[in-house]
Amino acid sequence: MLVLASIATSTTNGLTTDITSGATRLPSFLVTITSFFSTAAVLVVPVAFAVERLIKRDGLRVADGVLAAVLAHGLSLGIDLWVVRAAPQSIRSALVVGNSDPVHGYLTPVIAYMTAVGMASRPRWRVALWLVVLLDSLSELVSANTTPLSIAITILLGLTVAYGTLYAVGSPNVRPTGEHLLAGLRKVGFDPITAHRSPDGPEGTRRYLVVQQVGPPLDVHVIDREQQASGFFYRFWRRLRLRAVATRSSPQSLRQALEQEALIAYAANAAGAHSPHLIATSELGPDAVILVYERIEGRAFADIADEEITDKILVDAWTSVRTLHDRRIAHRQLTAKALLVTEDSGTCLVNLAGGDIAAGDLALRMDVAQLLTTFALRVGPERAVTSATEVLGTNRTAAALPMLQPVGLSRSTRQDLKVYHRHRKAEVQAERDAQIAAGVKVEEALEASPDPADLLSLIREEILALVPQAPVEPAKLERLRPKTLISLIAGAFAAYLLVGQLTNNPLTHLAHAQWGWIAVAAGASAASYLGAAMSLAGFVPEQLPFWRTIAAQVAGSFVKLVAPAAVGGVALNARFLQRAGVRPGQAVASVGASQLVGLAMHIVLLLGFGFIAGTASSSDVPSARTVITVLLVAAVVVLIVAAIPPLRRWLFQQLRLLFVGVIPRMLDLLRTPSKLATGFGGIVLVSLAFIACLDACVRAFGGSAGFAAIAVVYLAGNAAGSAVPVPGGIGTIDAALILLLSSAAGVPGSIAGPAVLMFRILTFWFPVLPGWLCFGYLQRKGGL
Repeated sequence: MLVLASIATSTTNGLTTDITSGATRLPSFLVTITSFFSTAAVLVVPVAFAVERLIKRDGLRVADGVLAAVLAHGLSLGIDLWVVRAAPQSIRSALVVGNSDPVHGYLTPVIAYMTAVGMASRPRWRVALWLVVLLDSLSELVSANTTPLSIAITILLGLTVAYGTLYAVGSPNVRPTGEHLLAGLRKVGFDPITAHRSPDGPEGTRRYLVVQQVGPPLDVHVIDREQQASGFFYRFWRRLRLRAVATRSSPQSLRQALEQEALIAYAANAAGAHSPHLIATSELGPDAVILVYERIEGRAFADIADEEITDKILVDAWTSVRTLHDRRIAHRQLTAKALLVTEDSGTCLVNLAGGDIAAGDLALRMDVAQLLTTFALRVGPERAVTSATEVLGTNRTAAALPMLQPVGLSRSTRQDLKVYHRHRKAEVQAERDAQIAAGVKVEEALEASPDPADLLSLIREEILALVPQAPVEPAKLERLRPKTLISLIAGAFAAYLLVGQLTNNPLTHLAHAQWGWIAVAAGASAASYLGAAMSLAGFVPEQLPFWRTIAAQVAGSFVKLVAPAAVGGVALNARFLQRAGVRPGQAVASVGASQLVGLAMHIVLLLGFGFIAGTASSSDVPSARTVITVLLVAAVVVLIVAAIPPLRRWLFQQLRLLFVGVIPRMLDLLRTPSKLATGFGGIVLVSLAFIACLDACVRAFGGSAGFAAIAVVYLAGNAAGSAVPVPGGIGTIDAALILLLSSAAGVPGSIAGPAVLMFRILTFWFPVLPGWLCFGYLQRKGGL
């Protein structure tokens, strides 16, 4: 709100003026009555709420509310002093009318107090508070004693202090104790003796095994406010990211949560599915509810050994799921924790709280995809698909094929998939190492032990083998992709940084710039993308589409906004090669080979141009000393790394990966010298293009330095600036280039600053928009 007040001056002042002029049309007696009652209510409501809490023996919450009110009052006074004495005029005019206070010192403590005491759990008191706030705000506005932004900041300040206080001091534990649980069960007609927490309940739930004096044991599910609030941000992100059919809304109250789970349980029992019978429900005080189920003995599917999973267990589980689906009931959480294996090798569906009745086809197909993945993680894709088709038939099983995508699976299943793939890759890597140690060539080891396929892809292949005409196009479950959100944030971040650079470095010299040299610099910058495409294509034996390869390098200009070039560029090129048909391992090896050769060529060019620059300036002695110094520093760094065990192991691991992946790729390229020439030529062209661009920018502003000196400045400055993991080297590369141009190349600071800024605009900022367009184009065409 303070930022809004500082940048939207005309809007805030106009809004205040409109409200003031409109208030003159209201009857004066109405304004007086509203002001009187709102002022009285501001004092009465908090006191009444405190009395109600003390009667309920909840003095701890009252103490928290008083602490929050004191802090809010002190903070509001501090903001008042800051606005009056030190704030910019735009903020002062947006918050102050005449002699009014910027923040309402009496309203902020009331809001903080009521929020900290626990107003949210009392609907009537919540309505009373906000009605008081609304009346008081309206009376102050029509009386021209405040502004809309002042009221907004007052409310937000009170809420912020209240939640900050609760976070600092903690909130009372609203979970019912064991005594409360037993007392609640007695109220609904049971005779419990003991209650123990069940270890087989799903994550985030509280289930208890209750033993009765007379009668069978019970399985009691407790839902409290703390449990209901946990995971709020994750659920919010899932609803924001996925379409409504792919996720369901969470209940807003304990009563809704109780009714939702009870309804699903009764519907599942009525459908004939093997699931626990719901016996009773009850409230357990104001902050918890319980659902009482019959106790079914068994073990969770996640806890049984692989060799114990028989076909009978799989078929029985699919039979229960088919029974639910025949009545249009979706389980939505068919994970390994949702299946209970009984003593007779049957299965029972549990954890139905997140299910749906009258579910659509999409939700039912997602159930099938979820259970297929759950079973495939334990028994393999073939047995999982076979058991499904035996019960559901081929058509219903094949209908789930478009749903086999990670985003539609539960969080625990996605984590299990990651663990599964990590173990499979480790096993394949161990096989390769054993073969190489036995004397097998690296190329043959890679061919004998290929990279493991994705589990979901294997399930799709099993389904397609049975139903070749099954739909394979993934269903559109996502509403908002993370990369779309990142693109928007990156675009806003780039615009902010560009405006900041233009503001801090005014291009007053542009009027005197030689636009011919700027055109040359722009052409050199464009040539760098041709060199980048050549460097990538030269290290890939496969044939790549020429224009798409160039588009991928232009798209890298956009990716550099959100990741360092050494990270984002590698990931983008590897992804591009994979989509072009190159196997994942070979794609990473090709990009790694290009990066390795690029680093070597960067060092060679730096030493070579340094020698030329030193010879041109005086003699070759300084250049020789520089070379020796660089070599000695590199040797010392290597010795230090080798002397520290963790660093030494990390270095050996990187070298092992290098020799296993990159070196064999280089050996394959030796068979085609033209490819190597293209790759090396592209790397040299990229460096020369950037050097020529910087040299042209210096000349455009009237500066002059030898090409070799400019080359040393660019190569050294780019390396130093890129060492800091900042996206695109923002700030670091600019500072390094300006410093080196001024100190090493002898370019005046008045020329070095505009020249470097123009260089960065042409090579970093200007390509952002074309890079974003190319990024979107390649995504639409399946190139990324």
